[in-house]
Amino acid sequence: MSKSDIISIYDKSPKIAVLESTFAARQKSQMTGLVGSSLSFVAHSLFKKSELPFLILFSNKEEAAYYLNDLEQLINTEDVLFYPSSYRRPYQIEETDNANVLLRAEVLNRINSRKKPAIIVSYAEAIFEKVVTRKELEKNTLKLSVGDNLSIDFINETLFEYNFKRVDFVTEPGEFSVRGGIIDVFSFSNDNPYRIEFFGNEVDSIRSFDVETQLSVEKLKKISIIPNVENKLLQENRESFLDYINEKTVLVIQNTELLGQQLDKLFDKANEAFEKLSKEIQHAKPDELFLNQKQFLKRALDFSVIEL
Repeated sequence: MSKSDIISIYDKSPKIAVLESTFAARQKSQMTGLVGSSLSFVAHSLFKKSELPFLILFSNKEEAAYYLNDLEQLINTEDVLFYPSSYRRPYQIEETDNANVLLRAEVLNRINSRKKPAIIVSYAEAIFEKVVTRKELEKNTLKLSVGDNLSIDFINETLFEYNFKRVDFVTEPGEFSVRGGIIDVFSFSNDNPYRIEFFGNEVDSIRSFDVETQLSVEKLKKISIIPNVENKLLQENRESFLDYINEKTVLVIQNTELLGQQLDKLFDKANEAFEKLSKEIQHAKPDELFLNQKQFLKRALDFSVIEL
């Protein structure tokens, strides 16, 4: 039996139709007996039929990665997004992982841009970390379009404000270079850096390019340059990822009880780390930066929820 045959069977299943009917009323549903890739086929059918955004939560990164791969095969890599943790121990800002920060920023940017719905795959450690608010992200996003009239000096100063580092050649997110009328900048919201060419004070062209070959990947009309969303962690207001996503999002939770227990375990560790911090410097409290089980369950009630 081919993949398309299996998809067709799930699409025609009356149980899929029943589940879809609960979304408008934001009801809570349960699914049992799903084994192997069954969940991926169910999620695919519901996503295609409902045209709603989905957030699928697993108890650990390994499970999330397994289903991420499944869903990318069934749908596409553009509409299936991975939202990881930033690999940071509580209050250890320097231990972030740039690749994961990039993935987190891509997801936030996709939600903020109000493009078509996507399936977001995540896990306990990732949603445990609260995120920069929409207002803060909007304020710290530099939007450029071909034809815009602005100086290279202005972009240079803005990128310094965003804590970007000026280098000779960009190789990783958070870097930029200026050569004559060309600015290369590696935003935290895109897999490849951007090359912005000016004619006088006018943006003449924008394209993304490959770091290794320096060859163009895609010609673009407009871009958003986003700084490290995990920076200034102790200064900016933060909110739960559930506060950030669209209110019509369907939550699919693999094991609510286990997810909640893990959130509390992580929160206890954050409290321990907070108690060891120097009292001479003011630090944000754990509940301002991190999510516990009680906060998660309370906020989850505002969404359509499918429990496995």
